[in-house]
Amino acid sequence: MRFPAIALTLATLILGGCTSLQVDPLPEGLTEQPPASWNEYRARLNQFQQWELTGKLAVRQPSDSGTAVINYWNQNQEAYELALSSSFLGMGRTTIEGMPGFVELTLPDGEQYQSGNPEALIEAATGWQLPINSLTWWIRGLPGPDGDYRLFFDDQDRLAVIRQKGWEIRYDRWQAFIEGYPSLPARVTAVKGEKRVRLAVTSWRQTDGDSR
Repeated sequence: MRFPAIALTLATLILGGCTSLQVDPLPEGLTEQPPASWNEYRARLNQFQQWELTGKLAVRQPSDSGTAVINYWNQNQEAYELALSSSFLGMGRTTIEGMPGFVELTLPDGEQYQSGNPEALIEAATGWQLPINSLTWWIRGLPGPDGDYRLFFDDQDRLAVIRQKGWEIRYDRWQAFIEGYPSLPARVTAVKGEKRVRLAVTSWRQTDGDSR
């Protein structure tokens, strides 16, 4: 696989341009004692496994920074499909399709790359150390099933921070997107060392699992 070519194309698509990403300090007053409703809340979110969201991604890392539009992120159980594009460059869409143990990357020119190690391929292509399998859990406000974790709650009994796999996932805002479901994350900031990834969600919707 020609990783330098992938890295140049995808990094330009996602990380090109210049953007400012402000990360607030970890707030004081958090507790690791879960609220009485946490188990019920977590069980409800665990049932939410077929969904689609749209939004925007902002990235800052030592080498570069920028923004990308998430045209859609479609999740069907463990399988996912993300379509990303750079609004400020006006370039075409890049898609990432996969599941635990497999990923396929499709560049704007239609060129495709596959790997049995999703995180390795994404890192080789973009420079990100992005735990994609865990992210499908974190984006719902849940710890991933693999690896130890710590949860921190605020004074309103909301999940404020997950620490897992060296990442600190900060839940900056929650919103009731879907009738009959608990509030879902509307803005999330993931921090690992000098890397900062912020996701602002425009919409969530429940799907029936049909593929695109």
